[in-house]
Amino acid sequence: MFKNKLLITGLAALIISLTACGGGKTSMFRGDPSHTAVSSESGPTSLDTLDWKYTAPDKTYSSPMVANGTIYLGSNDRHLYAIDQNTGQMKWRFKTGGNIESTPATANGIVYVGSWDKTLYAIKDSTQALVWKQKTKGPISSSPLIADGIIYFASEDGNLYAADATTGFRKWSFNAGSPIYSSPAVFGNSIFFGTLGGDMFAVNKSTGQEFWRFKTNGKIHSSPAVDEDNVYFGSDDKRVYAVNIQTGQQSWVKKTAGQVLSSPAIYSGKVFIGSKDGYVYAYDAEDGTREWEYRTESGVYAPVTIASNTVYVGSTDGNLYALNANNGTQRWKYKVDGNIYSAAAVDQDHVYFNSVNGSLFAVK
Repeated sequence: MFKNKLLITGLAALIISLTACGGGKTSMFRGDPSHTAVSSESGPTSLDTLDWKYTAPDKTYSSPMVANGTIYLGSNDRHLYAIDQNTGQMKWRFKTGGNIESTPATANGIVYVGSWDKTLYAIKDSTQALVWKQKTKGPISSSPLIADGIIYFASEDGNLYAADATTGFRKWSFNAGSPIYSSPAVFGNSIFFGTLGGDMFAVNKSTGQEFWRFKTNGKIHSSPAVDEDNVYFGSDDKRVYAVNIQTGQQSWVKKTAGQVLSSPAIYSGKVFIGSKDGYVYAYDAEDGTREWEYRTESGVYAPVTIASNTVYVGSTDGNLYALNANNGTQRWKYKVDGNIYSAAAVDQDHVYFNSVNGSLFAVK
């Protein structure tokens, strides 16, 4: 079983290596449809140089998405920005009618992003022309997911939607009965997502029919990560959960001292996640044994990213941390001008991340 998990992790890393940095057709929040957040890109071995910095006009809660030599980032000034990966210069921007906290996705030359104006936009990258848009009845903070030509996206109207990524034709919608901030993840024929009502759902990705739901005692902001056995996620009830993907039964649960809004990464048989208590935790994926913990100076809301056996995670203390995935020791940290709520993106020589103040950093 453990070898199978390593194989799946390796395949996920291969997918990200082909997509997250522009070599393939698809890139999205957390790198791959299962949201393992593992990249095969090496990242910098040490960190002491700011290559460039781009400052958006307003706050940025969106995570950077890297594809095709471009970094895409949403801002609370209602614009989606496309930034040149090498120079940090703006290529273009696209205006919506609301804040953009959703992390964009891209496939086949189209960039997709949700807005607080209750709309998901499909934008042609080369011309910035609107290809199509889908209106919902609530703001969209959740990040879209693309798998097999279908785009899945959630709204605070409580619905998960599935649409043809090329045409925007809506295939189905599923009403979860509560607003959705959590970004969906796919494994096999199931799509997983959490709600502010405290439920984690598994539904059929082809039909939208419910397989099961699992109840926690707090809101779920955390976006799930999935492997062949479990879906992993955090809850505002201060717990980290592993739930069997077939049965919807709890495999294990671990309590922290703070709400868990961070989204996990799965790597080398471990689950990595942050907590509002200021710690980054590593748990054994199979039984939940705590492998190590690392204390930052403030709450950790940011999703975790993995590259080259390194855990990248931001904290509300204004630092981006790079930790050894084996034992949690600090490799380095980088201080910026504000709280970090978003996930880092990694390529061969750089780490890209943004503070809530609107600054996007490329460091090496």
